[in-house]
Amino acid sequence: MLSRREFLKSTLGTGVALTAQFSPEAVPRPARQRLLVDAHVHMWKASTPDRAWVPGARPQLPEPFTIERLVPMMDQAGVDRVVIVPPTLEGERLDYAQEAVKRYPGRFAIMGRIALNDSTTARRFPTWREQPGVLGIRLNIAGEETAWLTDGTADWFWPAAEKAGIPVMFLTTGQTHQFARIAERHPQLVLIVDHMGVSSEAMRNKLLAANIDQSVALAKYPNVSVKLSAAPAFSSEPYPFRDVTPHIRRLFDAYGPRRCYWGTDMTNSFAKATYSQRITHFTEELDFLSEDDKDWIMGRAIVTRLAWA
Repeated sequence: MLSRREFLKSTLGTGVALTAQFSPEAVPRPARQRLLVDAHVHMWKASTPDRAWVPGARPQLPEPFTIERLVPMMDQAGVDRVVIVPPTLEGERLDYAQEAVKRYPGRFAIMGRIALNDSTTARRFPTWREQPGVLGIRLNIAGEETAWLTDGTADWFWPAAEKAGIPVMFLTTGQTHQFARIAERHPQLVLIVDHMGVSSEAMRNKLLAANIDQSVALAKYPNVSVKLSAAPAFSSEPYPFRDVTPHIRRLFDAYGPRRCYWGTDMTNSFAKATYSQRITHFTEELDFLSEDDKDWIMGRAIVTRLAWA
């Protein structure tokens, strides 16, 4: 028979064990539920006689990047939503992107394309967001089109988009600084810098740091935000792309977590990193980001900025 002392010791030990087992601190916590929204993905179908690509346009991959390829990748990596940016070879067509919206409700949104030298497009702006899945406009201003930022060609666009409440994503070839006056004159216009403000031409000309400087300078305007997208394409190193970390840090410090967005730029640098690596690059390898920062950057911020319900 146990002595009183032995009994109390045994009972106390059991009680301590049970308390530890069921205390909130001891119970294993479920994995953190984080909304993952890829802010920049391209998709396209094969060019056919009845649905031909824009003449001269070249895809980033030799084969089409279709809904059937993307959705399983999203599911495997745990990506909840994707913002589709129809590639240049699709022109202003949105039908394939809208097919994704229809087939997978709630998982896809679209940034439409327009020609900045066609001011008649403004007539469509009051109902722009009534198009299935369309949340805004994406501008890719390259080559001779960069002159449109200063010669008056695009002056019609900024007030029209501001009045209609249409968010605008943009990428230029070294002309990001031109958006300072646009942001200042149109404070209610939502402007989102794509790919940290760095184009493929900038990379060829070794202007990465100079382009980042331009993007950082725009952070003083509250209506401007930035995608921290396409990081693998800007790195000369393998995963986790350490040479790009200082640039991401500069932009994060300038804009803060609620004005920075994770994005992959699929299909650029497609073979350089898996979809999961493009996620863990931000969630595991950037030690200056808090868990709350990651919640915003990885999904909450872009959903909020685009008013994507």
